[in-house]
Order: sequence, then C-alpha cells, then structure tokens
Amino acid sequence: MGEKLKGRGALVTGSASGIGKATALLFAREGASVTVSDVADEGEQVAEQIRSERGIASFVKADVSRAEEVEHLVDSAVRLNGSVDVACNNAGIEGKPAEAAEIDTDDWNRILAVNLTGVFQCMRVELGRMKQQAGGAIVNVSSVAGLVGFQGMAAYTASKHGVIGLTRTAALDYAETGIRINAVCPGVIETPMIDRFTGGSDEARQGLLALEPMGRLGKPEEVAEMILWLCSEDSSFVTGQALAVDGGFTTR
Repeated sequence: MGEKLKGRGALVTGSASGIGKATALLFAREGASVTVSDVADEGEQVAEQIRSERGIASFVKADVSRAEEVEHLVDSAVRLNGSVDVACNNAGIEGKPAEAAEIDTDDWNRILAVNLTGVFQCMRVELGRMKQQAGGAIVNVSSVAGLVGFQGMAAYTASKHGVIGLTRTAALDYAETGIRINAVCPGVIETPMIDRFTGGSDEARQGLLALEPMGRLGKPEEVAEMILWLCSEDSSFVTGQALAVDGGFTTR
C-alpha cells in the first residue's frame, strides 16, 4: 500500500469497469477512502474488492446526467469519507458510430448529457465542497477524441473536446483557491467500451491497433497512474492541462 493519497476522500465516477475501476483501486491502494460510483451495480463489486484488500470504499449508484443524483452522490461521499479531496470524473458513453448528418438527435443529446454536462454537474458540486476545504484536485477524463477529429464519432468527439475546454476554463477560475483541475486524454485502451466499439470483430480491433505507434492497446492501469499523479502533490504546480496517455496516437 502506498501513501500518496493517505487520509484523503476520493470520488470516482464510472468506476464499475475500465479506467474508472483501475483508478478507484489505485486510489485506495494509495491510502484514499474511495466512493465508487456508476450506473451499473457492478460498482459494488469494485468497492468490495477494495475492502477485501483492507481499503476503505463505498458504492453509490448515480447517473451523472441527473443533477439531483450528482448532488446526492457528492453529499454521500462527504458523509462517508469526511471530505472530497480528489475527484475523477470518468463516467462516459460512446454512442453509435454514424456520419455527422446521420446522428440521431436523442443519441446526440444523451452523449452530451453524460460526457459533457455530466462532468460539469459533477465539477459544480465538487468545487463547492472543495472551496469550503480550501483545496482539492479534479481530473476529468477526456479522450484523444478531445484532441483530434474522430471519423464517425461526431457526438463523442464534440463532448470530449468540450471536456477539455471546460477543464481549462475552470482551472483558471479556481487557480488561486488551492484547487487544481486537469484532464487526461486516453488513447485506445483495453476496456469494455473498446469491446463494444469493435463488436468483437478482430478486423476492427486490428484497425485500432494500426493507429497505435506502440503496436498495442493501452491498459486502464496506465491511465490510472496518470490520474493518480495529477491528484497527488507530485503535480502541485500542474493545472489546466489535457495530458495524452495514448502510446503516441496524437503524434502522427
């Protein structure tokens, strides 16, 4: 067990699987008391795994697109852990691939509601608590699709670009308060989202691999390590940044 987050209260959304799960586990192993949150009940299994490793964790089910559920989530995290010192706003959905003019309006609205408005709603409440504490760290999970265009994924790409703009602006708003706000931009990472995107097709998977200069998919744990760094005192002079964890994807 490490001590980079010892004694801190942490909140991780979208943490039933993938990057969120890896982040919640790592936070706990570094000493944080973690509130695991997701719309999926499997989040309770993540909390149980943390507790089985002698960590402190609770699961709070919440849909980040619903303001009242976000309020309840953050209030619960404060009640359970005493504070929200670090937060990783990771919850996100990809939607169905489609050309820009063919995107269903309901699909567009749902993707933006979760991926962008959901991050805003989480930050709004988290920042209110962190201002009272006079400090904290927030990491929003964007994507390489927040740094470059991504054919057939206009809604997802727009939402992830928006996360970066929101992150940079909020970082300036709160730079003098002791609150740091950054974003990570994962490349093609081995997660259930990628499994859904490829539909189990080996050809589609090979197509994604071809985009990665390192010749492999990233691991959720590799992204979690960057999130941990941004939430720890090791990055005490870093705010407003969107850092790629992409195996060189965006250098092409």
